[in-house]
Amino acid sequence: MGVAVLCFDQEGCMGCVEQSPINRQVEKALHIEIQEIDAVKNPRFVSQYHLHVTPTIVILKNGKEMKRFEGLVHREELEAALKEYL
Repeated sequence: MGVAVLCFDQEGCMGCVEQSPINRQVEKALHIEIQEIDAVKNPRFVSQYHLHVTPTIVILKNGKEMKRFEGLVHREELEAALKEYL
């Protein structure tokens, strides 16, 4: 399965609006995909991943949560965290 990156967001969230272009930059730099999921439209994820705020980024390796960021995360910090698991 490898590494999966999930970014939970919701419409009207200013932090989510700011996070999206950062995610695109990280995807391009590291040649990965960050799956953006609307937490409101997909409520099963709220309980499954114990979501409290948006945006929340969850890094999974072989299906196991390795790291999580709650709130806006800057490109450098996200790239550094992902490099640990790629």
